Amino acid sequence: MDVTDERCCGLDVQAKTEVACLMTPGQKQIRPFATMTDELRQLAEWVLSAGCPHVAMESTGVEWKPVFNLLEGVLSVLLVNARHIKAVPGRKTDVRDCEWLADLLRHGLLKASFNPPRAIREWRELTRYCHSLVKEHTAVAKRSQKLLESTTIKVGQVASDGLGVRGRLMLKALAAGEQDAGKLGELAQGKLKGKKELLRRAVSGCLTETQRWVLAEWLARLGERDAALSRVEARLGEAIAAPPDPCVPEAGALLDSIPGVGEQVAQTIMAELGVAMDRVPSEGHLASWAGMGPGNNESAGKRKSGKTTKGSKFLRTALVEAAWAATHAKGRYRQAKYRRLVKRLGAKQALGAGGHTILRIAYPLLKGRVRYTELGSDSFNPRPLERQRQRLVERLEALGVKVTSEAVAEAA
Repeated sequence: MDVTDERCCGLDVQAKTEVACLMTPGQKQIRPFATMTDELRQLAEWVLSAGCPHVAMESTGVEWKPVFNLLEGVLSVLLVNARHIKAVPGRKTDVRDCEWLADLLRHGLLKASFNPPRAIREWRELTRYCHSLVKEHTAVAKRSQKLLESTTIKVGQVASDGLGVRGRLMLKALAAGEQDAGKLGELAQGKLKGKKELLRRAVSGCLTETQRWVLAEWLARLGERDAALSRVEARLGEAIAAPPDPCVPEAGALLDSIPGVGEQVAQTIMAELGVAMDRVPSEGHLASWAGMGPGNNESAGKRKSGKTTKGSKFLRTALVEAAWAATHAKGRYRQAKYRRLVKRLGAKQALGAGGHTILRIAYPLLKGRVRYTELGSDSFNPRPLERQRQRLVERLEALGVKVTSEAVAEAA
């Protein structure tokens, strides 16, 4: 097999240590390093002193990130998918892994995984932190709601948002020891003022001292999450005002033209994928990388499980949310498509298919810098209107029904 690069290095990265295999003409050196910053710099100096510009490493877990961030800009780091470079099973050690990586790189058999620029990756940290805060807020809200239900406090049954601004005023008073239902009902604001009598009944539960203390703790944690979410949203606003890529505002407007995709979903898509699609060959490759495409598993002429592969859970969540929002857009293509799929696949798989389609739509929009063109729900009815009427009449007549049809002006 032809050698494409005489000088190359393979890294097997672990949490505490890493093993490097440096291949040069007529020589192979193997050295272990710790993952501390000083030893990583020694690694870079050692590789550069041998005149080796290329380093390959696996993208497994999160151990590769500090190594990649430190070597990026100093060396040409090739990040590869571990599934694409599996060696012979039963002969796996750290030394053999780094040798195998260096040998594959030496013969030009490695393909780099998608990894956006550093500026986009830093933006990704903000969007992922925002997602984790929203998820944590939801978990805390559910736990506090369960506590209230166990004490027959039914504020959530009266107010549309029992943990909103108005609901929390009453819950804080309950946690502080207030037991007078009349006084608690007077704390109602806005639309809840018309439900004072119902609120008095809803807050007349049985709270013990321990339950009051736990309720106060849940409310305090909710307040902390709200404050943290406000801070990260403000930081995201600053990042949008000074985007990491000058094409971000245009790309955000293009993604926002897709039904169901709002500002937050567009931010997540750009943070997870970047805005430059030059390295991605097609929308199918993009969906496969994101783990949104159907699996390809066929043997002996039989198609087996079509489960999707693993990808970014943050991107998947955003795409499924966008697909769910698109199902509520009346007269749109995505709503009609969902209604066709949900009968056959069920709600979850139909939403997953909707997220897959949104991702495939986003690819040409970002690559060609074009806006989304709505097809409309009528795109699923390619037959002429008169032919549809005739077909329905024929079906009724086949069931033994005599049909007399007359065209209506509005239908025409």
